[in-house]
Amino acid sequence: MNFQPLTPELVAAFEQIVGEAYVLTAQRVEADAYADYGRDHTEDLHFAPDVVLRPGNAEEISKIVRLCHEHHVPVTARGAGTGLSGGALPVHHGVVLSTDRLNRIVEIDERNLQATVEPGVVNETFQNAVKEVGLFYPPDPASKGSCFLGGNLAHSSGGPKAVKYGTTRDYVLNLQVVLPTGEIIWTAANTLKNSTGYNLTQLMVGSEGTLGIITKVVFRLLPFPQHNILMLVPFRREEQAAEAVSAVFRAGVIPSGMEFMEREAIAWSSDYLKIPLSLPEDIRAHLLIELDGQDMDQLYKEAEQVYGVLENYDVDEILLADNATQKEELWKIRRNIGNSVRYNSVYKEEDTVVPRAELPTLLKGVKEIGQRYGFKSVCYGHAGDGNLHVNIIRGDFDDEMWNEGLRQPITEIFELCVKLGGTISGEHGIGLVQKGYIGIALPDINLNLMRGIKKVFDPHGIMNPGKIF
Repeated sequence: MNFQPLTPELVAAFEQIVGEAYVLTAQRVEADAYADYGRDHTEDLHFAPDVVLRPGNAEEISKIVRLCHEHHVPVTARGAGTGLSGGALPVHHGVVLSTDRLNRIVEIDERNLQATVEPGVVNETFQNAVKEVGLFYPPDPASKGSCFLGGNLAHSSGGPKAVKYGTTRDYVLNLQVVLPTGEIIWTAANTLKNSTGYNLTQLMVGSEGTLGIITKVVFRLLPFPQHNILMLVPFRREEQAAEAVSAVFRAGVIPSGMEFMEREAIAWSSDYLKIPLSLPEDIRAHLLIELDGQDMDQLYKEAEQVYGVLENYDVDEILLADNATQKEELWKIRRNIGNSVRYNSVYKEEDTVVPRAELPTLLKGVKEIGQRYGFKSVCYGHAGDGNLHVNIIRGDFDDEMWNEGLRQPITEIFELCVKLGGTISGEHGIGLVQKGYIGIALPDINLNLMRGIKKVFDPHGIMNPGKIF
């Protein structure tokens, strides 16, 4: 990739497009605030941008990208910076294009159960807005209170509700996209069915900002489920907790949440939040199981089925949340595990995923690999999807072991995932930190097809370079 340096003339041109107030440089902005544009929630990585632009609409983005294309300047689109794969880091510097000003909910179409939004809308803000009119947008990453919908689209983010309702990509009908050459397109139509040509919409979702910049999205919505039941199930063996996941589905129940937390994950999070939680010494893991729907009697029947399944395992007393506050606290504990791990230690998080029935084998394998290489891991995740987040704790590893020596055990974890029919990322994406492992999951023929697609969209390779491949 032969990128060109940013010139004062280009900076002046950007100022003409977006206004001087929305062109940020290291000389104009307080140092820590500017540095934030070069980092995310991925380990301890930082790449300083040459300039940060904060455009306000697709037309401004089109003009910016066209100039960057003509002058061979790299462009990295950025949302809220909550990513866990380094996907929004400007590894080749150049332009960071922040989407924070594209933050409008353009329309909520109650008649068609659709909504048109911009990528800088916070996930939870959007969820709350549609809930006010009785509608439901299910994808709910742990960072939903801060992450942008644009970042969710870039990685096809999931979250706890994915087990029943699917991930971000399952709710996208149509996208407005600025291509790397500056053209603005819509990828599809605002319809539930569409078999008109290649599916450019789904190609863009999960492409991690390497094929274009999403400037509007049309989501499909659902009626909001009026009732839910939440239970916290303590297990005396981690593998039994993992085994029970598949058993619940085989019994005919599809939970709206099925979350696995090993002992230290839930203990660290409850301590971090100062939420008291009883943890008997012999309890090694928990499942957080949610059922939702429109009919409370039906949910009680499903809960009885779940209890029937759990009778086959060595569980302690099941906590059935009996009010909204208790439910909120339990979900808060689950959603803050990542923050609590970050608070307790430097760590690496691997986003493993396998068919759900293989989850016990994956969990056992991760622990065996950790024993052989001398690292401790804290595991949790979306068990109903077979999606296990493996947090490798640094402990007393020196820099060489931490930065280089862990590559082999991480490789073995990913090889185990693929052997079990899974892959190396369920929802965090490949980005920067996983690109060295992608060959474990995908053969060269697949990767070459993807490189060819990238070349068609982005002939100069300016769009989020250095990611995925």
